[in-house]
Amino acid sequence: MSFITSRALPRRTVLRGLGATVALPFLDAMLPALSPAARAAGTPVHRFQTFYVPNGMAMEYWSPKGDGSAFELSPILEPLAPFRDQMLVLSGLRANWNYIHAGASGSFLTGATRGGRNEVEVIADVSMDQLLARHFANETQIASLELAMDPPANAGACTGILSCAYTHTICWRSPTQPLPMEYNPRAVFETLFGDSGSTDRAAREARRRQHKSILDSVAGKLAALKRELGPQDQVRVTEYTEAVRDVERRIQKAEEQHDVDLPALAQPQGVPPVFEDHLALMLDLQLLAFQSNLTRVVSFMIGKEQSARPYPQIGVPEAHHPLSHHNDVPDLVAHMSKINRYHAELFSRYLAKLRATPDGDGSLLDHMTLLYGSGISNSTKHSGDNLPILVAGGGAGRLKGGRHLVYSDKPTLANLLMTLMDKLEVPVERIGGSTGRLPIDTLSGV
Repeated sequence: MSFITSRALPRRTVLRGLGATVALPFLDAMLPALSPAARAAGTPVHRFQTFYVPNGMAMEYWSPKGDGSAFELSPILEPLAPFRDQMLVLSGLRANWNYIHAGASGSFLTGATRGGRNEVEVIADVSMDQLLARHFANETQIASLELAMDPPANAGACTGILSCAYTHTICWRSPTQPLPMEYNPRAVFETLFGDSGSTDRAAREARRRQHKSILDSVAGKLAALKRELGPQDQVRVTEYTEAVRDVERRIQKAEEQHDVDLPALAQPQGVPPVFEDHLALMLDLQLLAFQSNLTRVVSFMIGKEQSARPYPQIGVPEAHHPLSHHNDVPDLVAHMSKINRYHAELFSRYLAKLRATPDGDGSLLDHMTLLYGSGISNSTKHSGDNLPILVAGGGAGRLKGGRHLVYSDKPTLANLLMTLMDKLEVPVERIGGSTGRLPIDTLSGV
């Protein structure tokens, strides 16, 4: 039986220390603080995340065989087999705006039908994540997180003659305000747990010089709180604080490694020099943000459009973007598919952590909707048709997975965004160039 204290903890309980705020994960002791209607319905918190992959896909290796529930996982999707029952693969969707790489990421969450005409005219539309952020702003301390594996560059021309804003972000607060994506894990950590939430460089450096753990500053309060909790809640708090401590340790270690290994590059401190180490930190920070309910909306780019990152660790020493222009040469397409599969493997590891993290009567994965994919299909042609898209997670009971849906009428990705907004109980009249809602609950009309 769950242990419940006589004095219920508020759902947004935080512990404040010297220059630090530590939120708590969901605990049984918080259950009485829910409204009677919420307790009766057992309504879980529903969270949304985007996981964007750049430079299109080797579609021959992505597209599953068969449709409905009798589909076969493709080579790229095989790493996601453990999550088949909570995965919905959608084929036949098209991009709302298809202008080389700008349209790919520029319209992915906005549904924008066009962009600017030069590097200083920056136009898109409000992105889905920001519509959700506005709605949940009063429910969480941080309305949304915008994260990436590459440093931001929202000025200058990056693709064609258009602004770098289109390739370096998928998040837009307004039609003319693209949001920078944070790539420094220390800045993300301090946004989540710092008292002021400042990401100012001088403030972060002063904090680093203190050599003081955020958890250390609230240790006394944590100990007092745990004495008031039941056994299960004590375990949850211990596991959660150990995860926070581990992230702190890894960030500190990354900074030490940076100073030794890459002194000439002058990268911001806190960014590990090894891709996998950097990625693991960024994903663990996202998990902590969801686990502590600091935010319900996260957008993440594992790479910007036109990313030239090589992947020698998987046998692909070529730069990603040039390789994506494979001219449909079979050997090059097969080589490109290794990167696509590797991204799916990394995504699968993240899903495994979400599934292993308790949340109410289920797991974080049960109570999340994750949109995974790219704004380009055949990369050598910059094609916006038949985008590689999947939706993962239990959707707080609102998503029916284990299916491959094939649409023959070429609906736009924005129509899917409209449907997902409904699933998140934040219906809107339109997103970008949407023309309606995409049917995903049944196989009719597909």
